[in-house]
Amino acid sequence: MDVEAPARPGAQEWVPEGADGADIDALRAAAPQCRGCELWEPATQVVFSAGNPAAPVALVGEQPGDSEDQRGIPFVGPAGQLLQKAMAEAGLGADQVYVTNAVKHFRFTPRGRRRIHATPEAAHVTACRPWLTAELRAVAPRVVVCLGATAVRSLLGTEVKVMRDRGTPMTRPTSTGEVVFVVTAHPSSVLRVPEEGREAAYRALVADLALVAGLVA
Repeated sequence: MDVEAPARPGAQEWVPEGADGADIDALRAAAPQCRGCELWEPATQVVFSAGNPAAPVALVGEQPGDSEDQRGIPFVGPAGQLLQKAMAEAGLGADQVYVTNAVKHFRFTPRGRRRIHATPEAAHVTACRPWLTAELRAVAPRVVVCLGATAVRSLLGTEVKVMRDRGTPMTRPTSTGEVVFVVTAHPSSVLRVPEEGREAAYRALVADLALVAGLVA
């Protein structure tokens, strides 16, 4: 059984005042000061976002990995490279997307000199949600893509399941109007599929992203 993270105040205290009008640059500048949960302490740095802050599509992943933690940019490791390849095949341009994560710091378990990814707990997702809410309010995308279960939990709750509901557009009311949500697998999960099934898993990701490209065409 997972042990919940120690109670923390959550990120709201560090999100800029008047975040309804805060742009992405203001949010990114404030994020390094966040102490909303304990993950900031062992992490190298906050990893906030990348891409077009006026994009019609927001891609929301889980958390930064080791490569992202070191470079301060989301989706630059192996999963990010796979995502970029899938986007290109799906016809979804880099200028059409804003890329971020549900949790902004790398959660890991030290193992010798290596840092092994550890899934964020519900407390981390909840603590970091004010940043994600402010980001999506600032970007106001037409489509939000939830990459994996952590992003789904943060934005759509536990009633939506990745494998059951993937590739099905779901319209939800938000503070910026109605937004279409599309659920798909996180690219890191594609990399973990045994070799004999990996191509099929990758093709399913491309198909979901092609759906998104069609929605904003």
